[in-house]
Amino acid sequence: MARPGGDPILRARFALPTRPAAFLGRERLAEHLNRALLTPLTMVNGSAGAGKTCLVADWAAGLDTPVAWLTADATDRAPGLFWAYVLEALRGAGVPVPPEVGCPAEAGRVDDRMLARLAAELERRERPVVLVLDEYDRVTAPEIAGQLRFVLHHAGGGLRLVLITRTDPLLPLHRYRASGDMTEIRDAELAFTWEEATALLTLHGLALPDSAARALVARTQGWAAGLRLCALAARQSPDPELYVKQFEASRSTVADFLLAEVLGLQTPDTQDLLLRSSVLERFSPDLVNALTCRTDAEPILVALHRDNAFVQYLGHSWYRLHPLFAEILRAHLRECAPGLEPELRRRAAQWLRHSGALPEALAQGAAADDWEFTAGAVVDDLAIGQLFGGLRCEDLSHLFARMDPATRGPAADLVRAARELAHRDLDHGLRHLHRAKETLDQETLGRETSGSDASALAAPRLSCALLEALAARLMGAPGRAERAAEAARGLRLEVPGHLLDAHPELTALLLTHLGSVRLWTGRFEDARVALSAVATSGGGASMALPRLECLGHLALIDYLQGWPGRAEHRALEAVSEAERYGLPQRSGSGVGRLVQAAVHIERDELDEAEALLAERREDPTALEDPVVRATRALAEGRLRLARGDTRAALAAVDSAVPAAVPSPWARDHAALIASAAHLVQDRPETARKLLENVAHHRPACTVEAARARLAAGRPDQALDLIDSLPDGDRPGPAVTVRATLVRAQAAHRTGDHAAARRLVTRALQDARRERLRRPFLEAGPWIGPLLCTDRPRALAAGWLPVGPGGHGHPVHPGHRGRSTPRQPSALVIEELSGRERDVLRLLAQMMSTDEIAADLYVSVNTVKTHLKSIYRKLAVNRRTDAVRRARELRLL
Repeated sequence: MARPGGDPILRARFALPTRPAAFLGRERLAEHLNRALLTPLTMVNGSAGAGKTCLVADWAAGLDTPVAWLTADATDRAPGLFWAYVLEALRGAGVPVPPEVGCPAEAGRVDDRMLARLAAELERRERPVVLVLDEYDRVTAPEIAGQLRFVLHHAGGGLRLVLITRTDPLLPLHRYRASGDMTEIRDAELAFTWEEATALLTLHGLALPDSAARALVARTQGWAAGLRLCALAARQSPDPELYVKQFEASRSTVADFLLAEVLGLQTPDTQDLLLRSSVLERFSPDLVNALTCRTDAEPILVALHRDNAFVQYLGHSWYRLHPLFAEILRAHLRECAPGLEPELRRRAAQWLRHSGALPEALAQGAAADDWEFTAGAVVDDLAIGQLFGGLRCEDLSHLFARMDPATRGPAADLVRAARELAHRDLDHGLRHLHRAKETLDQETLGRETSGSDASALAAPRLSCALLEALAARLMGAPGRAERAAEAARGLRLEVPGHLLDAHPELTALLLTHLGSVRLWTGRFEDARVALSAVATSGGGASMALPRLECLGHLALIDYLQGWPGRAEHRALEAVSEAERYGLPQRSGSGVGRLVQAAVHIERDELDEAEALLAERREDPTALEDPVVRATRALAEGRLRLARGDTRAALAAVDSAVPAAVPSPWARDHAALIASAAHLVQDRPETARKLLENVAHHRPACTVEAARARLAAGRPDQALDLIDSLPDGDRPGPAVTVRATLVRAQAAHRTGDHAAARRLVTRALQDARRERLRRPFLEAGPWIGPLLCTDRPRALAAGWLPVGPGGHGHPVHPGHRGRSTPRQPSALVIEELSGRERDVLRLLAQMMSTDEIAADLYVSVNTVKTHLKSIYRKLAVNRRTDAVRRARELRLL
């Protein structure tokens, strides 16, 4: 048969394409395609190399119904030629087309009656014929689309039309979708999953580790041609795994394919737009116009996305290029227009900054090696606080690590100072901070002298004040911190309000540093004011780290004032804050975790405390200031003392924390721990002398001094000290319980056993809510018989171990060496919460922490918190013991 005009029919266009030798059949797509037998229209729409043709050809080869295959051609714009080929494809598939149907006589037109006769003939078929039109995006004539729609509608169940295309056809797809008459497979579904990619690589003779296969899938986004071409090249490499990890897309067959099949098919203007856009991670029409100096980006981007030209729509008028395509285009841009890329990135950086997209502006400025702009943007936009914490802290730190050492100016010095202070390099940080401050002072003076507006320097000067406050915190210098805070208060009035609103973390960090220094100097209430202002504020993710830090410091104040329950509540609130915003568990200084450890020690949960302190010791990146150093030393000292290792306890608190100004509470609590250690070693006089000068500084020291005097045989002096405790501003139970036990021991020594028993009962009542075990374990053997009497025993039940088997006295720390295993407590179960019961149930099923978190839809850290609570309530330290104990108590 000949085409209209007499030219012969090209029968190669009817051939079912052959699949590659290493073709991978994908069951999920084949099952989806099976729906094509139930719907009139099927569209497989994807980018070049997405595997559309091979997918449909493999599926069609397995059908037991006639399949007519036609690969479209550019000449199919003429309706007569197109339908002549369709008729011949049907005949070639064994579908009888009677002569009376007719055939187009002219290339440019088709008789509507012929189409009606063809539709009627197909409608009479008992079994449908599948007509596959491959590369249908080449068919652009609207009249052909209308004719196909007519035939498809009137052929009824006798025709199933499958279109393989790179772009949506000129058919009313919305109507087919609405009526359920369409099967659709698009680019996202065509992408290879990790499992499919691994199977494909195996077919090519490549056995790669999971990590390498996943990285390749991420880089190609599952693009079939990219995976196959990379696999073929890797197979020729002496080290396939290394090739897959490091292959340069711009120097591979992948580049040849994309440059020819995608870029080469575009107009010169569109090619120019794609090349310039390749320097951007994402882009909007306005941003692209800024790079092309034209105004036509929007229609071009819409068309490129519609045509599956590796331009992906992100929503809200933003787009991005396929990563491999972008990589190849950037290399092509460097070859075609050397030196243009830095200029494009500078333009993009300026546009992005003015549009409020500062993180992307910084990335573009750094990529252009324009460090003056990049550092200036961070400082002038008040974003310098993001170098200290938050979700982008590490990214910014790595970005500025590449800053050219030759870059000068106050902004560059401030950024360097911020990085160095954040990494605890105080000497270099102070040097750069001093140089930045000198320059800013000179510039401010020069502007004021000349009558120029100096308010433009307010933002860098405010950034400088923040770093001054941080330096003061790291040095333990309260005067410097207060001066920085005072300077910041004045500068805030000169900075545009929208910058302060956009970066609340700057003010929050400044208050955090101020609160920490005030805490260090013992001004607890002043510290609480600054810290609470941040802890109770909003602000979203940018405020997460300052709130985390402030909650940890507030927890420390509560702990130092004898309120371990309040302290734990705030510390756990800090953990929740980190989890809510996805901060790393070890963010900030970690003071909240140290407080948790200290609270565990008060409750004699020593293994939990040990784990928290070990975690802190293993973190070399945490912010170290005098408050943190002192808190860690005190917690380590208390833990060693509780373990019975008095030598280690004394060593932990032996040396003063270096700081510009000494801390009264750090000094006093160190003396308190040293005194307690000497009491355990039966040196009451040494213990008494250690506290002689600090006994009246704070209630905890007063009580410990009273214990020392009691141990030295001076009960009257001990009671006088206890009586001297102030009535107002009553300390917390960690202090009052110990004070009550001193009174009880004094009464016991004088033979007033009734008073002693009454006082022990009161101490138990005060300690029970907070589960304060250490005061009783430290009290000594005298308390054992009293705990075994009826009322105290009832009050101790369920939380306080009273010796092996529940008889006798609590074990004194001095009677237990480091290597002696701790005896299991005879604790009665405290009621588990509903969520804790859920965790326990899954624990009994031998599920890991990660698996439990996934099953309950919570974070791993939340599961760990529940596990710690379960262990505490069941008086165990391990998973297996928790399950065993729960079964004994019939909880499982």
